[in-house]
Amino acid sequence: MRASAFVYPWDVVGDPDAARRIADLGVHQVTLASAYHSTRALTPRHPRHRIVTARHSAVYHPVDPARWEGRELRPYAQDWVAGDDPFGEAAAALADAGLEVHSWVILAHNTRLGAEHPDTSVRNAYGDRYPWAPCIAREEVRAYAAALAAESAVRPGARGTELESCGWYGLAHLHAHDKVGGVRLGGAGQYLMSLCFCSACEAGYASLGADPGRLRRAVADALEPLWSGERADAAAGRDEEWETVEELLGAEWAEVAATWRNRMASAFRSEVVEAVRKEAEARRTGEFRVLLHADPAPHRCGANVGVDPAEVLGQADGVVLPCTGDDAERSAVLAPFRPHRAPATVLAANLTVVTGMGGRPERLAEDAAHAREAGADELRLYHAGLASTADLEAVRAALSRLD
Repeated sequence: MRASAFVYPWDVVGDPDAARRIADLGVHQVTLASAYHSTRALTPRHPRHRIVTARHSAVYHPVDPARWEGRELRPYAQDWVAGDDPFGEAAAALADAGLEVHSWVILAHNTRLGAEHPDTSVRNAYGDRYPWAPCIAREEVRAYAAALAAESAVRPGARGTELESCGWYGLAHLHAHDKVGGVRLGGAGQYLMSLCFCSACEAGYASLGADPGRLRRAVADALEPLWSGERADAAAGRDEEWETVEELLGAEWAEVAATWRNRMASAFRSEVVEAVRKEAEARRTGEFRVLLHADPAPHRCGANVGVDPAEVLGQADGVVLPCTGDDAERSAVLAPFRPHRAPATVLAANLTVVTGMGGRPERLAEDAAHAREAGADELRLYHAGLASTADLEAVRAALSRLD
């Protein structure tokens, strides 16, 4: 079963042993970040540092000035990893260790972009903007994301790409000193708080014959029982989440919101994937695989964006799916994609192998076997750079037992 480990450029740059250490895990490939959001990351084995603070979203490669000339929305450079092309340096070292390199590109998640260009952000029913969440219904955001995807995905040495946040982002967001947990919002509440009412989305609702102001008030009214404590939005499965949305918001309003958002998400994915394929063709890379991080419930937002399984497998070469939960959850995530796969389709099960982040590397062999039974044909391991040495030893032992 083919396995790939997620890696940041700073895990490899400046550490001469990193590439060989990753290859020795038994993985076939690495998914290497080329455009990534802000983060603070542990580097347990690096000879020069233990913490890397990526202060804002950035690209880890040189940009082509001609591609971005005249554009207001542009990628940001970084200065926390040495060199002009950390992705290229890391990719070369990993390839020399015998690993196939695929790029890892974050799209609709960029807090600095939202802070500097607030009109591009998702705006909730109360008028609050989410600077970390660019609204994918906006033409300028779609153009920016397509250009970013083309440039950051098709890097020298990359044999494919994985596109994360390729769709709607919403309320959920890891944030410094977060204080948004005072009211428990389940999937339905998260969705309602993620509905966008920027000018582009309001025009979109109106194009469907709906009054945006009435929809906005309906969303606020639907959320009121959660704020008051009259109702708890408990954890539920994907289908139950949407049933709760329809119950709280009303089926008619829920249908308007879903129709607009699904339409925009589909257009966004199509534009981005087409841009990547055109770039790969222009660069004559040969076969270049495009995968999307996804969730089979179209209403879900975030890194693993909600998709229609049949549609997305007609757009991309496959999907990377969150499979760290129990066996039932893995089956629920993988099953909707199975009827729509072609012989070359990739269904990759993403498993967290960092114990400190809720992973269970000691059960990797068993979890991988179940994922394969449920329909997965590849593994993604999150994350080779963040894991402890003991976690990596468990990964190495587990992968040696897989055929």
